[in-house]
Amino acid sequence: MRKLLCGLCLLLLVGGVRAGAYEEILAAAEKNENEVVVSLLRRGMDVNTADPAGNTLLMIATRNSNLELVQFLVSNKAGVNRRNRFGDTASLLAAVKGNLAVLQLLHAHGGLIEPGGWSALHYAVFGDNPELLAWVITQKPKLDARAPNGQTALMLAAKAGKLPLVRLLIDADADMDLADYEGGTAIQLAKKAGHTEIVEYLRGVGAVE
Repeated sequence: MRKLLCGLCLLLLVGGVRAGAYEEILAAAEKNENEVVVSLLRRGMDVNTADPAGNTLLMIATRNSNLELVQFLVSNKAGVNRRNRFGDTASLLAAVKGNLAVLQLLHAHGGLIEPGGWSALHYAVFGDNPELLAWVITQKPKLDARAPNGQTALMLAAKAGKLPLVRLLIDADADMDLADYEGGTAIQLAKKAGHTEIVEYLRGVGAVE
């Protein structure tokens, strides 16, 4: 009986230590405490440790634009295309943060620009970094791919009033006359949102209202 009780105590102790390490590594990643994260990983924590929402250490580092930690994690075989519960990957989070250096690093380690559903092209519009969007375009994604809401990157940019991004997408030959599931084209979405400068630009390049 004593041996059994000792065994149970040991299991509870180990479980408590692991739970503590789990919370510690996630907190350290959130706070950009790279040395703590690295130390815990070297002591046996899983490089793909994730929070309850499915955000892995790599996603957290990406979201924080922590390039140094991202480099360490991908170099130690972190899963670059894992998704959280919202369907986001680290690459998508880099795009929406507008962090080109992180996105390029992830891509160099196999991060997909088009993982299915929302793509880095769509998220780059929300990230509002023309340089990042221009780079994504050089990777030859499907310019007119629809996001889950039925809109293309051009529609998203026009609706959001982001003229520099609209110009980049038009210059790359995005289809300006496609309509979303409710029949709205890029120019109509811009007009509805009151973005007159974009409306005039699209008219000037031949968009049909």
